[in-house]
Parts: sequence; structure tokens; C-alpha cells
Amino acid sequence: MLHLTLSAKESEEFYDERTNQFIIGCPATSEAEVKLEHSLLSISKWEQKWKKPYLSDKYEKTPEMIIDYIRCMAVDPKYIPALERVNEGELRQIGAYIEDSMTATKVGGKSKPSREIITSELVYGWMVLFRIPFSCEKWHLNRLLMLIGVCGELNNPPKKGAKKSDISKGWADVNRARREALGSSG
Repeated sequence: MLHLTLSAKESEEFYDERTNQFIIGCPATSEAEVKLEHSLLSISKWEQKWKKPYLSDKYEKTPEMIIDYIRCMAVDPKYIPALERVNEGELRQIGAYIEDSMTATKVGGKSKPSREIITSELVYGWMVLFRIPFSCEKWHLNRLLMLIGVCGELNNPPKKGAKKSDISKGWADVNRARREALGSSG
């Protein structure tokens, strides 16, 4: 989760519900502590509005779409208006947060990019397939996608072309280690 503290603009108006008055640049409400999550849930909200796959490079995103995605990332909707104050430095911070892998895990070697268009529904489908609980939809997206990748690797059978003798030797080694650990002869 990314925490941003957004400062109020000098001429910004605030409404004080206690006194029923508008106040310009009120110090008590001059900052907004905004929490953002780059998650499957955020992408799902964005795709519902824009009807485009967020994770695809085939569709260019306009600045309006990018700013709207940041709104979708807001954990607490009451702070969405404060996101209008995001400056260039904060945008770079948000971009770095979105790009962060959020994990130490590496899966497989270099793979070529998939031609498949990935939508939020496809990711939810993978979650169902691998029995990943829906509570993970709030995880950082890159971490969730890594978990899905790990599940895919764990479910892959051995690569074709592996020699039967290598497979047999591997099983023999496993069986020998088990016999030694259990003190068994067979």
C-alpha cells in the first residue's frame, strides 16, 4: 500500500461540517493522507468504467485514463477529491509503486510476453483455478501475478524431452533419501 500526504492548495476551499461554513486553506484540513493500492480490485473498477484491458499494451491510455486509475487505487473513496492535488513528484512515486515487484520470488527463465489479452476476469479465473482466496484481490497486483506464476510452475509437468533415465534417476534419489531418513530398507 502506498501512503501519500497531499498538501492543500493555498486557495482551496474546505467545508467545515461542524460550523456549516466554507473555509479557504483551513490548516486543520490542509493535508490529506491518501492510501493507494495497485491491486486486482483497482483494475477491476477501472476496466468496469473504461471497458478496456488495463494490463494490455495494445490500447493506449490517455492521461485522463491514468488519473482515473489512480482514483480507482484509492482505498478510502472520501479522499478521491484530494487526488486532484497530485504533483509530478507524487506521480513518479505512484509509478514506481505500480512497477515494484513487491516480492523476492523469481519464476522460470526469461519468457516472451504473452499475446493473450489479460483482463481482471482472467486473473480472477486464475485465482479460482489455483484456489487463491479472493481476499488476495487487494494484494499488490505484481505480487498476486507472481503467486499465480508460481502456482502455474508448480502445476507444470516436467518439460518434454527429459530423458526417462534422468526421471528414473531422480525418483531413485528421492526414494534413497527417504529410506535413509526413515531407516528403512525398502
